Amino acid sequence: MSSFDDWIGRTRSATDTITDRLAREFRVTIGGMHCNGPDAPGLQWILAPDIYPAEDLGRDAHPRLGLVVPDLGLPRRMWAGGSITWHGGIREGDTVTRDTTVRDITFKDGRTGRLGFVTLDHRYLVGGALRVEEVHDIVYREDPDPSAPTPVPPKAEPWEGAEVRRATPDATLLFRYSAMTFNGHRIHYDHDYATQVEGYAGLVVHGPIQSTWMQHLATDMLGQVPGAFRYRGLSPLTVGTPVAVEARRTDTGLDLRVRDLTRDVVTMAATAQA
Repeated sequence: MSSFDDWIGRTRSATDTITDRLAREFRVTIGGMHCNGPDAPGLQWILAPDIYPAEDLGRDAHPRLGLVVPDLGLPRRMWAGGSITWHGGIREGDTVTRDTTVRDITFKDGRTGRLGFVTLDHRYLVGGALRVEEVHDIVYREDPDPSAPTPVPPKAEPWEGAEVRRATPDATLLFRYSAMTFNGHRIHYDHDYATQVEGYAGLVVHGPIQSTWMQHLATDMLGQVPGAFRYRGLSPLTVGTPVAVEARRTDTGLDLRVRDLTRDVVTMAATAQA
């Protein structure tokens, strides 16, 4: 861990403006999953992407490790989850500054090998006022062992009386979201890389897309953007798989999930509070 101590506390800032074009691209990409009203949770994830020339990209076409996050010696990157606190949010026309700080770096051994976790704190400000706070967890993994058995996630438990929205993510959705966010990660568009190098069953649906679906459903059910939203990825979702985005009310707010209808497994789960 000592070799990564100098990364803890590193902060960088980036600024972007939510133009009419960017707001419209976000709305049509989310499509029928978009909530009613002017608010757009998840909009912050398309702002101020990391922009590097091709020679500074790694094998997965993300900025190579060591530029914006440390090189943990683990090549596979996954959006693991996080939490979001809403302080009024951001909207079209806002000029937004994002301050990003490396909070923590940890390691553990999982069922599929060594795992490294990088936790980032994001603060989104408009005119110096805090609008959105976020804790973002990224996990790095070893390359898959072709001889190892494929992990089998548990079947989803039935939810009675849940609010449900349905979608089938296709390659166009993945392309548009990657283009809008300047995300070059090859698991979202390069089938051979996704399946033969990283070991997925197909092109992978972005974690933030699934989280955005749940946030928009929660916004409509609560009548406002959730003040607090926590989510975590549980199983990869691949393109062409029909899903149900589901929410049920609890004593404190909502439980939400994205359920793969082909395998009947949960790919991402969340909780939301007003």
